[in-house]
Amino acid sequence: MKEPGGAPMAATAKDWWLYRGAGEPAERLARLHETPPPPWRDYPGTPDPAYQPPGCAGEGWERTLERGAGYVPDEAETDVVNTALYLRRPLLITGKPGVGKSTLAHSIAADLGLGPVLHWPITSRTVRRDGLYLYDAIGRLQEANLDQLARASASRSTATTVTTTEAISTDGAPEPASSNGAPELASSIGRFLRLGPLGTALLPQEQPRVLLIDEIDKSDIDLPGDLLTLFEDGGFEIPELARLSSDTSEVDIATADAPDDLVRIRDGRVQCRYFPIVVLTSNGEREFPPAFLRRCVRLHLEAPGRDKLVRIIRQRLGVDVPEGSEYDRLLTDFLERSAEGDLATDQLLNAIQLRLSRTWGAEEDRKRFLETVMQHLTGPSA
Repeated sequence: MKEPGGAPMAATAKDWWLYRGAGEPAERLARLHETPPPPWRDYPGTPDPAYQPPGCAGEGWERTLERGAGYVPDEAETDVVNTALYLRRPLLITGKPGVGKSTLAHSIAADLGLGPVLHWPITSRTVRRDGLYLYDAIGRLQEANLDQLARASASRSTATTVTTTEAISTDGAPEPASSNGAPELASSIGRFLRLGPLGTALLPQEQPRVLLIDEIDKSDIDLPGDLLTLFEDGGFEIPELARLSSDTSEVDIATADAPDDLVRIRDGRVQCRYFPIVVLTSNGEREFPPAFLRRCVRLHLEAPGRDKLVRIIRQRLGVDVPEGSEYDRLLTDFLERSAEGDLATDQLLNAIQLRLSRTWGAEEDRKRFLETVMQHLTGPSA
């Protein structure tokens, strides 16, 4: 069945769907929370009542909405995403570059009203701790040295004052004011710690956050294995805080959302309440160990066909693609060139946007126009 203009109708929402399901986002999230998780995916984290996640406001949320609104999932994709939501498992999305893998993470956050997507881009040098938290040990050492110099200077000043007073009075030196160093120590170390995107996603909150672990296939060979325990435990320890005494068991540190967005960490441990919606993307450049794959729900995205591309064009650009129109010709060109080498969907959108802007209008320039905006990503002409 097709809409006016030739675009196929979107899939009818199934009654069990949360993502792209019927009802308001809050209603669908309530259904998720009311559905018992698998016993091994139930976590005991207690939220910090003073901490407020960014929510559906601000620049980060606007970027998530903008990216997520343009994604057009089909029925099979929506089924898999909802399966991962119910099982509280990471979603591993594979596919060629440009098919919309990372955009799907933004679509989930936008559709369910889960706030800005937390983004952890992966490189060959990335290690697990990079996603969990950052500790500026050098900065803290510099502050400690400056503090020591200030105390030494103050001590010399006090000694001079006492000597002068003793010359006038026989009452003796004054007692130094007592102080409790524990809160000061906690405040000091807290200023040099900040949760990473993965660490922030694992905070105990009233609703899960969406975390995009982008291009996991580019990681060092050990990283997928290093994430296994995290995916099972739903929490981690910050050794720099766990080593503190019981007097400093609560420390406020910054999150990945903003340096002034503080959350209280107790006993040096972060433990989620609801497992975050983790979306891992892979361009298929490597194989993953079976133990890692077992802990993920997997989704492979194929390059979209004509019908889905028509829906994407309408969704992203508000343009119909009637048969025989200039946009239909561009779509045909895109599909033909895709058969010769990989192209990304946004290259087709770029071509249509240029024509909407009335550029490259001369027919004799058409070949150069296509070669400019639809260069192959792989293949002989890449």
